[in-house]
Amino acid sequence: MMIQAGERLRADCPPGWLSGLLAEACPGAWGPDDGEPGGIELTVTAEPKPFHLGGATPLTRGAYRCGGAVVLLNACGSGFDLWLTARGDRFQIEARWRPPQRERLASLALRSRFHLLARAALLHYPALWWAGRRGRVPLHAAAVTLGDGVPLLAGPGGIGRSTLLLDAVNAGEHACSDNLCVSDGYQAYGLVEPVRVEGGGGRRMPHGRRERPLPGRVPTLRPDRLVVLRRNGADRPTVGRLVPEAAAKSLIAGTYMAGELQRYWPFAATLALGTGIGPVHPPIREIAGILSDRLPACEIVLGAKPGAGLAELLTPAVTS
Repeated sequence: MMIQAGERLRADCPPGWLSGLLAEACPGAWGPDDGEPGGIELTVTAEPKPFHLGGATPLTRGAYRCGGAVVLLNACGSGFDLWLTARGDRFQIEARWRPPQRERLASLALRSRFHLLARAALLHYPALWWAGRRGRVPLHAAAVTLGDGVPLLAGPGGIGRSTLLLDAVNAGEHACSDNLCVSDGYQAYGLVEPVRVEGGGGRRMPHGRRERPLPGRVPTLRPDRLVVLRRNGADRPTVGRLVPEAAAKSLIAGTYMAGELQRYWPFAATLALGTGIGPVHPPIREIAGILSDRLPACEIVLGAKPGAGLAELLTPAVTS
């Protein structure tokens, strides 16, 4: 069991490559069941038999409503078929590894891509969607402690946020995630996944980065400020205040630009339509507006080369 996006997630998986897939996806996060009722219950098998779709109603290509369940074939291009049932406070998922020929070949030739898609279909997107019933939405942002403060770091990918965050936690701070979280406008609940940085010792991922566990990870934090990160070619970084409208726009844009969420929107819409639970699209704009109205915001424009850490960069914004 682990806490994923603020939700209990239990997994049942036979020993072998499937269990290794789940363990690598959430290093250090799995633990014994706490015995609390409800949550997400994931069962993963290599069962080659297809799900029975007799009497099923098509929702869209590759998706069906079957009684009270939703069936996704080759969910998110991962090669896994999913049978998803939401009842009360329980969200049950049965996953079967039944890839079409193209996905089977891709899983062998493009290993990093396969791992990212499998994690999304099995561990990330179901938790993000289930958290939505509590009014929480996915954000491309990460909360980290910084002394007595908790900045919520936002901005597009590939600008150095993971490096700043990892430097902070290596210095003794705590973070609830590296890339993604869910929020109700007040609390941030982290999505568990490895951090991807240059010089990591784990699996090689796109853009020349490697994975490693995120130290100092905690399930949730309550941000007290919003920090938007950008990068340009200047010699040194700059820090400036942001008005709420600009802060919200950056948070919304960064979320929709995130490659990690590219396949989430149709996944969530299909489940909402098939189960009748939750909105067909999460209220990203509304939650970003709550955060930007509540929290003071600043923008850090990073320079061309790595330099000061997060604490040093934020000192002018805190003291001004």
